[in-house]
Amino acid sequence: MEQQEKKGLTMRILDWIERVGNKLPHPVTLFAIFALMVVVASWIFSTMNVEVEDPATGETLQVVNLLSSDGIQYMFESMVENFVGFAPLGTVLVTMLGIGIAERSGLISAMLRGLVTSVPRSLMTAALVFGGIMSSMAADAGYVVLTPLGAVLFAGLGRHPLAGLAAAFAGVSAGFSANLLLTSLDPLLGDLTIQAAATIDPAYADTILYTMNYYFMIVSVFVLTVVGTLVTDKIVEPRLGEYKGGVKEEVNYLSPLEKKGMIGALIAFIVTIGLLSLLVVPSWGPLRNPDDFLASPFFHSLVPVILIMFFVPGYVYGKITEEIKNDKDVANQMSETMASMGIYIVLAFTAGQFVAYFNHTNLGKVIAVSGAEFLDSIGFTGIGLIIAFMFVAGFINLFIGSSSAKWAIMAPVFVPLMMQLGYSPELTTLAYRIADSTTNIISPLMPYFAIVIAFAQKYDKKVGIGTLISTMLPYSIAFFAIWTLMLLIWMLTGAPIGPGAGFEYNG
Repeated sequence: MEQQEKKGLTMRILDWIERVGNKLPHPVTLFAIFALMVVVASWIFSTMNVEVEDPATGETLQVVNLLSSDGIQYMFESMVENFVGFAPLGTVLVTMLGIGIAERSGLISAMLRGLVTSVPRSLMTAALVFGGIMSSMAADAGYVVLTPLGAVLFAGLGRHPLAGLAAAFAGVSAGFSANLLLTSLDPLLGDLTIQAAATIDPAYADTILYTMNYYFMIVSVFVLTVVGTLVTDKIVEPRLGEYKGGVKEEVNYLSPLEKKGMIGALIAFIVTIGLLSLLVVPSWGPLRNPDDFLASPFFHSLVPVILIMFFVPGYVYGKITEEIKNDKDVANQMSETMASMGIYIVLAFTAGQFVAYFNHTNLGKVIAVSGAEFLDSIGFTGIGLIIAFMFVAGFINLFIGSSSAKWAIMAPVFVPLMMQLGYSPELTTLAYRIADSTTNIISPLMPYFAIVIAFAQKYDKKVGIGTLISTMLPYSIAFFAIWTLMLLIWMLTGAPIGPGAGFEYNG
């Protein structure tokens, strides 16, 4: 009886989340509303003569009224600049040109299938989780390739297919931020962090690199792989029990042509790395800084580097497998990728206005300084504050699925706020990424949630939102707990979380 009541309460909470989330406007509209709210707030606070002391210069800052004559003139004159100057816009579009070729040529799909079908049976679970985590290098490919493949592989091995689906889904979604390589997410979130940090300390913001969380994310890949494997084998699969459905599966292994294409892509990848290293390693390298490697042009050129490292192997694979026959195919695949980014471009317009208005009115600094003084006065700082911020970010993720959309809203507030309390923008970004990733798999509003349910219903027609969330909840809790513990231990050691990136801000 008690178990039924608990289950009923869980389902009521999930139903409430779904109802509230479905009533939220589209993110494009949401940012337009936020921009309007900034305009109104600027008028209210300016009439109240709200002011703070600029922590960087010591000058008194007042809120700029956007409904004044000068404010209205600014909004009209800056609209285009706010759009094209939205920090992540160019970054995302450029990186996706390269990633799009690798994905649409079939290389990403072949890599994922090759990884999980070439390991021993005893390592199958670990391979699925690991492959899921690594799939974030190709944006959303893991959802449509690896998640159903996990179910097929487990069914083919006589194991419960939903356990395989869950293991892959956990890696793809809950481990989204971790990777052994830099992905499009690093510069995407990095640009927003840099933009937010610049409102407090422009000089410090100029030193922030896209690789700010790289060391931590590399280690996270292996930690989350172990955690995801244990949760699957010790909790999820035993709970699902023996599969008694009638669906039989045959594993679709790589064809000889696909293997040949992957070998060619690997050679192309190695050659590309070799050629790029010539720009950095030799003393005459144009992207080298002999005095400070972290300040070299190379680290400020990671977007074109990512583009090249995905484009070249993807192109070679496509040529070998004949998915790319000529330059027209390359152009078409790139244009298809850009077409899929249409909604993001529209989002960038309203998000760009919101971020620009927020910075121009000085509301960001006012909130940051006032908020920091309040938190300091009540003694709410340290590890407790970091964990509380992560819970807030994770909760918001249940309602707004887009990682960049949430960070565009949260970064202008929390990055300066944390800087005022002595925490680096790099740490704040890392804490956000952990919280954002770990709650993806229990949010019914996550864009691919319905697709995963459809995959699961192939093996069990009764699977619904509640079934999938109850299956994925152990992963979400375990990933959040272990990842948070890992962050706290890392903080205690004082080790850098990325090249030149620490935990403290001493501006």
